[in-house]
Amino acid sequence: MLNIEIICAGRIKETHYQAACAEYAKRLLPYCKLTVIEQPEGKPINIPDDRIYTIALTPEGKTQTSYDFSREFWSVGEAHSKLRFLIGGSDGLFPKDLARANEALSLSRMTFTHAMARVLLLEQIYRACMIRIGKKYHK
Repeated sequence: MLNIEIICAGRIKETHYQAACAEYAKRLLPYCKLTVIEQPEGKPINIPDDRIYTIALTPEGKTQTSYDFSREFWSVGEAHSKLRFLIGGSDGLFPKDLARANEALSLSRMTFTHAMARVLLLEQIYRACMIRIGKKYHK
């Protein structure tokens, strides 16, 4: 089972975003072990283990279709036992955070709140799982 770690700067305050994250975390239970770590906003992210393949979410990162993301997600996941995603706070990620990442990924060229980015990332991870097993997952 693939281990996914999401390290976020800041907490989600809005109950509707909390509920959406909880729903996707529940849906992901059969497919991966998910750990979400919230850290204080306004500081570089504390990365406890540099050996984990790390993907930083940033508008300047590469963009992919959901199918491309699924292929790469599983390809990298099979090569590494654990994947880590970094989500910055309201000011994005610090240069130190970006430098420690193996790659940078953009959810969109648009800017989203970090709460929305977390929901979108969880949804795309879930969609990647559905694509992988060939199960229909619609909008």
